[in-house]
Amino acid sequence: MGEMPPAYRREGDRVLIELRLDTAQQLFDNRDPAPFHDKDLDPAAVAYITEAAMELPPDARLALVIHLPATAPAAAAAPDLGLAVSRFFAREAAMTARVLRSLLADGRLALLIGFAFLAACLGLVTLLTESGIDFGWAGRVVAEGLVIIGWVALWRPVEIFLYDWWPLLRRARLLQRLAAMPVELRSDM
Repeated sequence: MGEMPPAYRREGDRVLIELRLDTAQQLFDNRDPAPFHDKDLDPAAVAYITEAAMELPPDARLALVIHLPATAPAAAAAPDLGLAVSRFFAREAAMTARVLRSLLADGRLALLIGFAFLAACLGLVTLLTESGIDFGWAGRVVAEGLVIIGWVALWRPVEIFLYDWWPLLRRARLLQRLAAMPVELRSDM
């Protein structure tokens, strides 16, 4: 396992991501009218949890521990809270996977269009150069311009297939890890 940042406690084989809240409801986005199990988490809580998970080694077993004051009703909400957190991160992982599939589909379409455009440009260059007409320097400029613009048309598919999909895949995997982590409520004395 990789180096563990000192800010995180371990319990057994699990690394704890800990939150201290006044009530369990603070974990949720109060603007979301969805039922409890399908409610979005508070954006600040999501940012904290995901950033903490990104700091930890990818093979670390994670657990989310939510500390509540002793006066807060915690025991009855524990299974529901864990289910709500798991569902939220599972929805986010599924959405990220859909975005990734859509990006790759766009990349395939862009690749097809780019190659067709490149073929058309190279065909025009062939017509210009083999027509037997001497267009002089202007013809050479147009021919070279067509070759360049044809290759530039492949820029976007190359960008998608070389660079753009990796961050989405990494995020989807992170969100799947977070969806699978256990959630525990603890009452602070």
